Amino acid sequence: MASKPGLFTEWPWQRLGSFKYMILAPWVAHSTYSFVTKGEVERDLLSFLIFPFLLSRWIHNQIWISISRFQTGRSKHKIVHKGIEFEQVDREANWDDQILLNGAALYVVTKHFPGISLWRTDGIIITILLHVGPVEFLYYWLHRALHHHYLYSRYHSHHHSSIVTEPITSVVHPFAEMLIYFILFAIPLMTTALSRTASIVSVYGYMTFIDFMNNLGHCNFEIVPKWLFHIFPTLKYHSLHHTQFRTNYALFMPMYDYIYGTVDKSSDDLYEASLKGKEERTDVVHLTHPTTLQSIYHLRLGLASLASKPHTSKWYLWMMGPISWGSMLLTWIFGSTFVVESTTLNKVKMQTWAIPRYSFQYLSCKRATINRLIEEAILEAEREGVKVLSLGLLNQGEELNKNGELYLQRHPGLKIRVVDGSTLAVAIVLRNIPKGTKQVLMRGKLSKTGCAAALALCQKGIQVTTACKDEFEKLKLLLQAECASYLVFSDSLNVKTWLVGDGLSEEDQRRAYKGTRFIPFSQFPPKKVRKDCTYYLTPAMKIPKHLENMHACENWLPRRVMSAWRVAGIVHALEEWDAHECGDKMLDIEEVWIAALKHGFLPLFQA
Repeated sequence: MASKPGLFTEWPWQRLGSFKYMILAPWVAHSTYSFVTKGEVERDLLSFLIFPFLLSRWIHNQIWISISRFQTGRSKHKIVHKGIEFEQVDREANWDDQILLNGAALYVVTKHFPGISLWRTDGIIITILLHVGPVEFLYYWLHRALHHHYLYSRYHSHHHSSIVTEPITSVVHPFAEMLIYFILFAIPLMTTALSRTASIVSVYGYMTFIDFMNNLGHCNFEIVPKWLFHIFPTLKYHSLHHTQFRTNYALFMPMYDYIYGTVDKSSDDLYEASLKGKEERTDVVHLTHPTTLQSIYHLRLGLASLASKPHTSKWYLWMMGPISWGSMLLTWIFGSTFVVESTTLNKVKMQTWAIPRYSFQYLSCKRATINRLIEEAILEAEREGVKVLSLGLLNQGEELNKNGELYLQRHPGLKIRVVDGSTLAVAIVLRNIPKGTKQVLMRGKLSKTGCAAALALCQKGIQVTTACKDEFEKLKLLLQAECASYLVFSDSLNVKTWLVGDGLSEEDQRRAYKGTRFIPFSQFPPKKVRKDCTYYLTPAMKIPKHLENMHACENWLPRRVMSAWRVAGIVHALEEWDAHECGDKMLDIEEVWIAALKHGFLPLFQA
């Protein structure tokens, strides 16, 4: 939102939310019906292709978003070395409004210009000349006018709220401002339409060119090779304009900046610096993986609006099933570990890497392949000088890799510290239990974290009940004699506080008493069956306010919240602890908890 919003700032369909796409439905239905029912001579191909073209524009922009986020997550060639926050993602969530505006206008205009041919060379030449001439010239002066304090505070400041640009930043404007741009870019299109030289290629090609150049100029990393600037010396990028916004007003051809003396003198130096890149060594890597097929859209590299919210199933994502299965097949054949995001805390550089396998693949019999991928990731991190690698989700487990100990056995000389995060997870679980609790019930699969939590509770004099004989015997062997009386074997569910692991059944939940608290010690949350019970989040903590570049949610967790296993790796690096935390190894629970608080991580109060 602009600092002093002016008239017509709000888009007409803003209050419709996701239903805004329905405004095109009547036109889409009419153009499709007309194309199908009319004869070949009467068919309006231009009108029929509008909807597929709008869809292709959405895909085109989304590809740019994914490429940009992938590059800025791992590349040293960034232009602006700052972070993006959730506020910017929310502000730019309506980037597709301009596609709806263009679509509505196209449907209206094509009614008056039927029978446009597929190709006309003269129309394409006229479009190019009109863009190079009047469009670029008028855009330059319009842009300068928008930087006058009156218009800037009411309109253009909304666009410049994003210092670190993403491709979609280019089209995030108040409605009135975008309407002016639309009229400006319509000059070549309307001129060729009125002169009967327009063609489908010139109309859709010109709009695709605008999209491409807008995305290119706002992606915050330099991909234009140096030799191209030698051939076209007037072409420069636009991203610098968002930090030095009294210069570089031109659109795609900054010759007018040179003519009128508004080119930024540091443009060439910044271009050279971004090509050279800034070396940054990563200190901490968190190794995770996609969960469900739909989870790829919730990754930071996926759909920005979904990634910025906790992962929940969306009905429309099921319609993208072929894409989901196709991506799984590609990662299965060609995939290797990839960088999801990069963050910074107190000069400690952190990255999240993802193994290209889904949860259901971990549960299959392909353990050797998954262990190979995890092992390769650890060795790659070792070569890059990473200090700590934390194992997230199913990348750790007794059956898969002995909670990470397998890799230490294979590579005893590892300098990188491998952390499974169990100690911090236990500390969070213990603090999630309400004060005054005298008894807890253990249900679900007993993991390393669950086992450690049960032992800690018994040592505190809290009764731990389990209905699994094998788990009871396992815990009993680990308990000291003076604490053994607090471990009880019983199938009674008359307990209001449950500590739950993976595999908690719906039947068990239905048998629970009203008001029961389900506190997970597992990586994955239980499926919620009861509305009259309280379901806690998986072990997690709020991140410090000064942690930078956090603009995607970690799976089902709320904004600016990290899983205990991810936080544990960061704390391990900040404290410069020299020990591994994997296998049967546990650190001091209280020491780890205090260290996490010291570095700004905060508990989630869920009760």
